[in-house]
Amino acid sequence: MTLTQLRYVVSVAEAGSMNEAAKQQFVSQPSLSTAVRDLEEEIGVQLFLRSNHGVSITPEGKEFIGYARQVLQQYALLENKYLNRKPEKKKFSVTMQHYTFAVFAFVELVKKYGMDDYAFAVREGKTFEVMKDVKDLVSEIGILYQSSYNKSVLDKYFRDYDLSFHPLMECGVYAYVHKDHPLAEAHRIDQEELMAYPCLTFDQGMENSFYFAEEVLPVLESGRRSIKVNDRATMLNLMRGLHGYTVCCGIICEDLNGSEYKAVPIDTEEEMCIGYLCRRDAPLSDLAEEYLRELSKYREYSN
Repeated sequence: MTLTQLRYVVSVAEAGSMNEAAKQQFVSQPSLSTAVRDLEEEIGVQLFLRSNHGVSITPEGKEFIGYARQVLQQYALLENKYLNRKPEKKKFSVTMQHYTFAVFAFVELVKKYGMDDYAFAVREGKTFEVMKDVKDLVSEIGILYQSSYNKSVLDKYFRDYDLSFHPLMECGVYAYVHKDHPLAEAHRIDQEELMAYPCLTFDQGMENSFYFAEEVLPVLESGRRSIKVNDRATMLNLMRGLHGYTVCCGIICEDLNGSEYKAVPIDTEEEMCIGYLCRRDAPLSDLAEEYLRELSKYREYSN
């Protein structure tokens, strides 16, 4: 197994074609195909399915290519540090469920450190993506919640992915609505009252199970009025236009979403435990520790 072979398989995976990958790697297509096949024979794993329409990655191939990317990234760091002698930026990346306060904490982190000497990345993703990004080292930490409903299922994924979950704050459960919503001025909302309005939930894609829902009361989503969305802006527009609502932790950042939206407590004993994920085998960087300190400032807004 060589670095060249690893570069080839990653290129094939990204291009979806042996011919295109060969062009990108400046080698002949037969040479690249032979190198990939030799690697498959050496490791005893079929990485790609070949057809007249191109190639597709096998499930085993996806796992291998994830590791291959890590090896190439580490080699690039070594090359830059000891061969190219280029100054290396410190990196920090985080994947999160859709929490505005977590985005705002990220903003404060970037403002504090600047971008001249640091490289930052932030991803808002589906629940499964949060876990997978941390597992695959795409992000150093992930932000998500647990409740009595999903805890046992998520804990199993954490064990399987060799991840650890660390609580940050305990929060109540709120209906997030536009200020013109008929229930916006209520002191507390009964779940039955919400059934008359569209429940807006973030689409979880192929892993669209109640256990992966970002909304802590899946029983509300199971009602007859439910709309799935895949981005924050669409959800806010539907709150305004359809008197829709979503379920949230109650921590609102007006600096990002404006003052037109309100969080009203829902009458339930359920709670959310928002925390961060990290790999068990990897210590946190200084940037990650500072980001967690920024997040901790929002504990006073939780209950």
